[in-house]
Amino acid sequence: MAKLIYMMNISFDGYTQDEHGDFTFTAPIDPAVHTFIFQHASSFRTLLYGRKVYETMLYWETAHTLPDQTPLEIGFARKWQAAEKIVYSKTLTEPHSANTTITQSFEPEAIRNLKANRNHDIAIAGPELAAQAIHAGLVDELQMRICPAIIGGGTRFFPTGVRLDLQLIEDRQFRNGEIFLRYAVNNQSK
Repeated sequence: MAKLIYMMNISFDGYTQDEHGDFTFTAPIDPAVHTFIFQHASSFRTLLYGRKVYETMLYWETAHTLPDQTPLEIGFARKWQAAEKIVYSKTLTEPHSANTTITQSFEPEAIRNLKANRNHDIAIAGPELAAQAIHAGLVDELQMRICPAIIGGGTRFFPTGVRLDLQLIEDRQFRNGEIFLRYAVNNQSK
């Protein structure tokens, strides 16, 4: 059975983007962070996205054609293109990338079936989409890259009204002050 892993970049004060939708504070500058994030994120073969995250990630559909791409970036682009992508959106009517399905509503039972029928872990990204999965008790692991920035408000990584018992699985610190954390979810509110 696959695990559902909520993975996002966040500010030190727990936001995925600021009040204006800006998330440039998450751009990895340190080459060690860049390499780690690309290698880690490219391991997922099934990706569940909200519309905004999907539209941001669409860059990777054609990134391999752009000049000055590193082998790491080209490799990530190829793996992203090959991954199964399920996008939850009420406004998108058709996909803009290969291996992509658009669905209008989040159905917990569909995610349970997806987890039961995959032999690899599934990433979920987008705080609103992940909140639905957390509230439904479907998220098995949280992964966050904490960036050394306080942005004072915006879209929160964690939904309100949820209590989770977490167990630290991995922590990694980088020279630029970034921290990568992985937590297993021991109990899930339903």
